[in-house]
Amino acid sequence: MHPQNQQLLAALNACVAACEHCISSCLQEDDVKMMVRCISLDRDCADICALTARLVARGSAHAAHLMRECAEICRLCAEECAQHQDQHCQECAEACRRCAEACRQQAAA
Repeated sequence: MHPQNQQLLAALNACVAACEHCISSCLQEDDVKMMVRCISLDRDCADICALTARLVARGSAHAAHLMRECAEICRLCAEECAQHQDQHCQECAEACRRCAEACRQQAAA
C-alpha cells in the first residue's frame, strides 16, 4: 500500500473514532437537544469516513469521488463541533479538519 494511502487511512480512522467518541459524549450532556446537530453530523461523518476508508483500502475506482464528499462532510462536522466548548467537540473538530485536508489532497492527486 502506498504511504499516502496509509496516511489517509490513518486520518479517516482517527476521524471515525473522534466522531464516535463525540456522539457518546454529547449524548451524556445535560442539554442533549442543544447537541442534536452535532450528533447528527458526527454520525454522518463517522459513516462516510468508514466507507471511504474501505474503498481506499481496496483501491476502488470510486474512492476519489467519495473522498471529495467525505472532505465536505468532515468540513461541516468540524465547523459544528468547533462551536461547542466541550473537549470532545474540540478534539472531534480537529480530527475532522485533518481528515478533510487528507481527503482533499488525495482526491486531487
